[in-house]
Amino acid sequence: MILLDDKTPALLAAAVATPPDSVPKDEFGQMVKAQDSISQALGDSLKNMNLTDIKAVVTGENTFVKDSLRELMDLCVAFLPKLIAAILVLWIGLKLANLVRKAIVKALDKRGAEGSLKSFLGSLLNLLLKAMVILMAMDIIGIKATSFIALLGAMGLAIGMALQGTLQNFAGGVIILLMKPFKVDDYIECGQYKGYIKEIRIFHTIMRPFNGRTIIIPNSELATKSLINHTKEPQIRLDVVASVAYGTDLKKAKAVLQEVIAAEPLIRHDYKEPVIAVSDLGSSSVDISVWVWTTVEDYWEVWKHIREDIYIAFNNAGVEIPFPQITVHQGKEGEPIKMAHRTAEAHQEITVEEAMGEGA
Repeated sequence: MILLDDKTPALLAAAVATPPDSVPKDEFGQMVKAQDSISQALGDSLKNMNLTDIKAVVTGENTFVKDSLRELMDLCVAFLPKLIAAILVLWIGLKLANLVRKAIVKALDKRGAEGSLKSFLGSLLNLLLKAMVILMAMDIIGIKATSFIALLGAMGLAIGMALQGTLQNFAGGVIILLMKPFKVDDYIECGQYKGYIKEIRIFHTIMRPFNGRTIIIPNSELATKSLINHTKEPQIRLDVVASVAYGTDLKKAKAVLQEVIAAEPLIRHDYKEPVIAVSDLGSSSVDISVWVWTTVEDYWEVWKHIREDIYIAFNNAGVEIPFPQITVHQGKEGEPIKMAHRTAEAHQEITVEEAMGEGA
């Protein structure tokens, strides 16, 4: 390579100009121009080249490589702080997501939530928090996540519409497990369903009635409809109706019922005193209501025995237990009622007054 300086024009002229002595001559003594194509192209390029451009190429100024390196350095200087910030946000965010998930699981433990609910909610919350942290890091770097979020939203909407009933059951299961309107082994009544709760799952609840069958109820129905929890409180009242015939001595009947209640050891006299009162005057009986309190565990045992005890006590005391009666009254025989004899032409007989409109 030839380095050019201020004497470059002279050198170029010397290089282009061919000395007369070196030019070949023919047999008649004439000069022959014998430059080849490569030499001529090089000479034309040197003639047309600007001195400033030649110097810039030789010294390395304003070259494509140098400009590219300068742009790359500027980009790195501007992008490096964002990259560091994104890494810090990602690291701290993931740590916080794990801490929040553990705190939620501990809160569910304190409320006595089911194990399946805790694991499911923990996984779901962990996934959502990590997704939020990743989106924040992408936004700091400069990656626009708007279209990505819109796509996820559209997918979530489509999935939600397709699984609408399932999501309602899931939400109902979460409400039941958190609010606890009932728990396992409770005896509840909801609409036409009545029985003991055997298992509460995420999407449905399993109930066992007295007939030994299995009832599977969607959680959305149990969470949104009214229900009766018969075993929510430790003490429960048993209502019994004892009917006596009209004319029975009510004081005697009440005394007999008091003896029956006193003889039942599972009745909680210390919690609330039993109540005996006339509740209804039926068509053929006087109904006496008996309210006694017992524990949830002893409820069905008392329920099975107390009616039998009342029947035996009434029978031994001579208290009449009524049954439906119908009194039939027979009328006296009288003269038969005679009907007026009518003919088919009777409806055609119209008086003059009726024809003139004066009959009414």
